[in-house]
Amino acid sequence: MEEGIRFRKSFLITLLFIIVMWSIKGVEYTLGYNFGEYGILPRTLSGSVGIFTAPLIHGDFFHLISNTLPILILGVGLFYFYDKIAPWVVLIIYFITGFWVWIAAREAYHIGASGIVYGLLTFLLVSGFIRKNTSSLAISFIVLFIYGGTLFTGVIPADSSISWESHLLGALSGVFCAIYFKNFDREVEPNVASDETGAGNQSFQYYYKPSAEEQENESPKGQSYTIRYTFKSKDN
Repeated sequence: MEEGIRFRKSFLITLLFIIVMWSIKGVEYTLGYNFGEYGILPRTLSGSVGIFTAPLIHGDFFHLISNTLPILILGVGLFYFYDKIAPWVVLIIYFITGFWVWIAAREAYHIGASGIVYGLLTFLLVSGFIRKNTSSLAISFIVLFIYGGTLFTGVIPADSSISWESHLLGALSGVFCAIYFKNFDREVEPNVASDETGAGNQSFQYYYKPSAEEQENESPKGQSYTIRYTFKSKDN
């Protein structure tokens, strides 16, 4: 039941972002207006607005469609497997990618959510290797299998009409997040309690299930058990 709830939550959060992208394109299409001017224009004050708006704007429907499915798959994977840090990962990838593009990219309007796609992909890949998380690796390899050629060629400055800078810098921001959050364990939940002096204690519980051989040696035959270790840190 809990797994199903987390999956639905992951899907709805990701879907909300996709709905925002499609709604903006719908308004743009209906009004016959081009929102491209709200993209990132590097090293200009007016172009810095694009750090906030560029990932929501796409050149045409094909551009939007090409980003929608990867974001859906990777977004659900991120919020499902890394639910505690997922909002922070998205925000860091979103804004760091935009800022780096504004600082380092060539002078042109950079739009689209592909930088986020590359960021989510590299985060899941690198984090999967670091944590040996086969589930997040599986999600990333699915996207690599479907979009592999496009994803790898996207970081090469071969097509002037493609913001390869967004792709490359988005990928680097995903690697940064994977390394920065490498010691964060989704299964560890802090419990805050107060001692007799009123000072706060923060405890973390780690669960370890002994092997069958250990259970046979240390407990009555046929009985299974779990050892719980609790570590406390006191504020000074």
